[in-house]
Amino acid sequence: MKIGFIGLGIMGQPMAENLKKAGHEILAPERASLKPEARSSFTILPDIKAVTEASDVIILMVPDTPDVERVLLGSPGVLEGLSKGKLVIDMSSISPTATKDFAARVNEKGCDYLDAPVSGGEVGARNAALTIMVGGPEAAFERALPLFQAMGKNITLVGPNGAGQTTKVANQIIVALNIQAVAEALVFASKAGADPAKVRQALMGGFANSRILEVHAERMINRTFNPGFRIALHQKDLNLALQSAKELGVALPNTAAAQQLFSACVAMGGDGWDHSGLVQAIETMAGHKLG
Repeated sequence: MKIGFIGLGIMGQPMAENLKKAGHEILAPERASLKPEARSSFTILPDIKAVTEASDVIILMVPDTPDVERVLLGSPGVLEGLSKGKLVIDMSSISPTATKDFAARVNEKGCDYLDAPVSGGEVGARNAALTIMVGGPEAAFERALPLFQAMGKNITLVGPNGAGQTTKVANQIIVALNIQAVAEALVFASKAGADPAKVRQALMGGFANSRILEVHAERMINRTFNPGFRIALHQKDLNLALQSAKELGVALPNTAAAQQLFSACVAMGGDGWDHSGLVQAIETMAGHKLG
C-alpha cells in the first residue's frame, strides 16, 4: 500500500520504518524537523493534503487532541485530501469524545476511520512489538490488520470508534498507578535501610512482579530518567482520564493523586523526564533518595 504517515517523532519514525520493511511505500509531509534518515527512506510531499491524496491509508501519530484536529481539519489537511474509500488511522493518544467526532467527519467523506492508540514505548515501536488497541468498524480493522501486524504484537479490536482511545486511557491509569506504587515501595524500603536493588530482585519473584517493577524500578535505582515516555505526555493522558471521568460521573482518586505527583515533577523541571522519574517527587516528600 501507499501509506501516508503524519508524525515522524520518537514513536512514529520507527513505526513507519517497520511498515516500509513490510513492503509498503511511506509518504510524509515536508517539515523542517524531518530527520535525514526519513528524507532518504520515505517519499516527501509538500503538505498533508498532498500526502492524503497520494495515499491509500493515512496514519496519524501526533502528541495530543489539538494536533489531531489540526492535521485532520486544518488547511491543507487530511479532510481536504480525502476521496471515497480511503482509510484514516489515528494512532495518537487523544480524547475518546473528540475521536467520535473526528470519525464522523471522515465517514462523511465516504472513508473509514480507526482509532488505534499504542502502548510499548520507543522500544516497542522499534521492535515492532507494540500493543495496539483499536476502535472502529470490523471491516476497516481487517483491512488495517496487516499494517498493525507490521508494527505490533498484541492487537485487539475493542469496539466502535472511541473504544481504542478509551482503552488507552485505562492503560495509562494502570501504568501511572503502578509507577507510583513501585516508587513508594522502593523509597520506603530504602529509607528503612534495605538495598532497593535487592528489594526489587526479591519482589520480582513474587506476586508484586510487573513490567513496571522490572523496567521502571531499574531506571529509578540507576537514575536513568531520559525518555522513554515523557512525564508531560503521561500528564496529558491522565488529563484525558480525569476529563472523561468527570463526563461519566466516575471518581478516580488515585489517578488524581498520580497526576499531582507528575505536576510536582514538572515543577522541579522534569516535564521531559521519563515517567519513572515520578519517584523523585516521592523522594522529595520523604527527604530521602534511593541509595
